[in-house]
Amino acid sequence: MKKTLVIILLLLGILLFDQKQETKEEELRGVYISYIEISKYLKGKEEETSKNNINQMIENIKSMNLNTIILQVRPSTDAIYHSKIFPLSKYLTDTNEYPYDVLSYFTQICHENNIKLYAWINPYRISTTGTIQDIKENSPAYSYIGSDVLYENNGVYWNPARKETNEIILKGIEEVLEYDVDGILFDDYFYPGEDVDKLEYISSKKTKEEFRLSIINEMVKEVHNLCKSKNVLFGISPEGNIENNYQKNYADIFTWLKEEDYIDFIMPQLYYGFFNSTKPFVTTSNEWNNYIQNNIPLYPVLAMYKVGKEDFYAKEGKNEWIENNNIIAKEIIHIRNLSHYKGFVLYRYDNLFLEEDFTNNSQIEIQNLKNLVK
Repeated sequence: MKKTLVIILLLLGILLFDQKQETKEEELRGVYISYIEISKYLKGKEEETSKNNINQMIENIKSMNLNTIILQVRPSTDAIYHSKIFPLSKYLTDTNEYPYDVLSYFTQICHENNIKLYAWINPYRISTTGTIQDIKENSPAYSYIGSDVLYENNGVYWNPARKETNEIILKGIEEVLEYDVDGILFDDYFYPGEDVDKLEYISSKKTKEEFRLSIINEMVKEVHNLCKSKNVLFGISPEGNIENNYQKNYADIFTWLKEEDYIDFIMPQLYYGFFNSTKPFVTTSNEWNNYIQNNIPLYPVLAMYKVGKEDFYAKEGKNEWIENNNIIAKEIIHIRNLSHYKGFVLYRYDNLFLEEDFTNNSQIEIQNLKNLVK
């Protein structure tokens, strides 16, 4: 009897150990690689140098036990890959030529190293500077100059209410899905301006909010269906401030976190400290977790870029990131206890690995992080 009991206990112990291992492996531990890193490490580089820089980035990411990259493949209406629709990104080259396909190489090296790659896309942005008249002939936006498909407001954007906009977004997603990506991500894209779609929403006989929420929802659902047809995950990384999502971005968070047909995961940008007067981290992360009714994974994005710096919008908590050097670790410890938590993402790569950009607190924050993800 005793022998049988010992065997049962041993089997239970093995089972529990395996479950712990499985839980650890399931945790997404990601980092953003933005157009800033693309420009710094790849722009204008010879093929060998460029690939070596990517290899080094992957090695650095592996050294931190991170397992996912969020790569900005389309910063605007452009591409870091060889596209038939979009010109090569100005963050990659000034000549519209590059010696190899960067996205193809990234996916190859990531998967050789057991790292997932999510393609990060900005759906509505054409450019952040210049005017409509600056659009070049090799841009798909060029043929719409003079129409209300385009909108100018501190940059140039697609009008979300036009069917032509949805068509270009979906064609672009189809192109990215030809690559071996693990997911597609939209960030906290802003509705371009208050009068971008004035003609469309007036003729719709809906309120402006109703109209814009429905327009964005329709686009999100179409992208989700397309990704699902290719067995690729689709998610959104909205602003952490729920009120702003409804009042400025027209991102219908509550619908996406309730119904099944919109997104496969949510990655809210919780760029707040514990003493932020407007959006304290614990309260805000708990709210996001509680909003989820469709049981999709929650991957909070944490503000590595704020380490050691003044947080201007935190009011009384504006010096928190200067006075403390364990905020990121404490945030991860907290969110790991949330019921829908499946991982975290750090914004962004250089704040983890570019020492010349480090603050006095960076090394300690990074070491604390390493201790949590062994």
